[in-house]
Amino acid sequence: MNIEQYQFYTNDNFLDFEFESDGPNGRIKKVVRFSPNNSNGITYFNLGFGDLNIETGQIDDLSKSNNNDRDKILATVAATVLVFTDHFPDVMVYAQGSTPSRTRLYQMGITTNWEEINPLLDVYGFTKGKWELFEKDTSYEAFLVIRK
Repeated sequence: MNIEQYQFYTNDNFLDFEFESDGPNGRIKKVVRFSPNNSNGITYFNLGFGDLNIETGQIDDLSKSNNNDRDKILATVAATVLVFTDHFPDVMVYAQGSTPSRTRLYQMGITTNWEEINPLLDVYGFTKGKWELFEKDTSYEAFLVIRK
């Protein structure tokens, strides 16, 4: 994507990605984690994202760092999805914000960058109890993507 993003690092199995947000509140370590799940015999990977708690090693997906770099962070998370699906092209990635407003933020990011996303990924949205191909003017509760 053409949006500025942070440099990130991944582990050997390409399931964890780390980068640092840099802004008025300092450098804050962020983690994107892809965790395998299974539902009705279908395997998918859940995208977890948040601040790394240095003491516990846990990801805090409810923290608000307010580092004035939201778009750069979202672009970085999107870039990790592309790297992950490049290494695992046949897997589905499930994403849902930890709050409804964060889910809306993900949707705005998808909509804003649709021209770049659409050639690379099939995107589905969950609404009214079912999955459908992503439409810009529909409000979704969650998202599922797979490499084309």
